Amino acid sequence: MKKIVIGKNDSGQRIDKFLTKYLKRLPNNLMYKYIRKKRVKVNNKKCDISYILKERDILNLYINDEFFPENTPDLDFLSAPSKLNVVYEDRNILIVDKKPGLIVHPDRNVEIDCLINRIKHYLYAKREYNPHESNTFSPALANRIDHNTGGIVIAAKNAESLRILNDKIKNKEIKKYYLCKVQGIMNKKSDTLISYLLKDPELNKVRISSSKKDGYKQIITKYTVKSHSNNESLLEIDLVTGKAHQIRAHMSFIGHPILGDRKYGLKAYNKQKNYPYQALYSYKIHFDFSQLGTPLDYLNGKTFQVNKIWFLENK
Repeated sequence: MKKIVIGKNDSGQRIDKFLTKYLKRLPNNLMYKYIRKKRVKVNNKKCDISYILKERDILNLYINDEFFPENTPDLDFLSAPSKLNVVYEDRNILIVDKKPGLIVHPDRNVEIDCLINRIKHYLYAKREYNPHESNTFSPALANRIDHNTGGIVIAAKNAESLRILNDKIKNKEIKKYYLCKVQGIMNKKSDTLISYLLKDPELNKVRISSSKKDGYKQIITKYTVKSHSNNESLLEIDLVTGKAHQIRAHMSFIGHPILGDRKYGLKAYNKQKNYPYQALYSYKIHFDFSQLGTPLDYLNGKTFQVNKIWFLENK
């Protein structure tokens, strides 16, 4: 039998969700069976699958040792650099400026040096994160941007903040703005583009259609022209919907591909410009909460912005 005292970062979630994350080796059907058979107890009592864990609850798990995680937590993140471009930080969240060329999460090519591991190392060095003290939570990203796109990424330092941020992003209460340089002069100084997008996971590419088709999802992209010269335009993008590759594919679809975009841009033009990355940057976020009553209400009305953007400095 193993006893677990629920801490703040493990509270607020259903017990089956907690067990799924904590006992990764335990099959789901066996987990539900153990709950029914009283081999999982909360405060020495039988619990329902839907029980929401509270801070200081005591879990008694009558489960074979083979299903429990190893006592030594994974500290691979300490091999990643800890230096970050911090835009804003408080006790709950961390807003960073990710440079293009850095991936946000590990993938099959890069396992260690990614943004989330840099954040973990940074917080570990500040003694704000200790993997020994939490069973199911570690600092996590509330949003993500493409490998070759730079800009603002929000990280949550605790589970409650992550749940709130995810909810606010889902309800469009955190506004994200991008700057991009595109080929050509826009016909309108501002416009709202409405099209439909289909993702092709095998090619890691999306297709755009002007009309609704099976499997396609509506996308809405607002733009405003900030300046133009030499047959190029600098745009501010208000990302109304946030689908994969939306801005890049949408601008290419209307005949104004982003400079340096090797997937949706024009090869000959990109070769001439020789941009190292696509000229797209998530440069500003605005917290615009329509629903209050959370520990993050102090962020409401605040705007955070990145001022150093590589394709504006190297005109």
